[in-house]
Amino acid sequence: MKRTLRKMYRGLKSRKGQSLVEYALILALIAVVAILVLKGLGNKVNNTLSSVNANLP
Repeated sequence: MKRTLRKMYRGLKSRKGQSLVEYALILALIAVVAILVLKGLGNKVNNTLSSVNANLP
């Protein structure tokens, strides 16, 4: 019984590292996509905010 529990614990322990790497890769991909979207829409957003700022009293 103890051997089985030890094997299960080792298996879970090794999977934690894999899932951490997977989450890090997903987070990096989301960050890259967000940066590209902001770069693409940056001028449009800047112009809109400048227009709103110019119309404020």
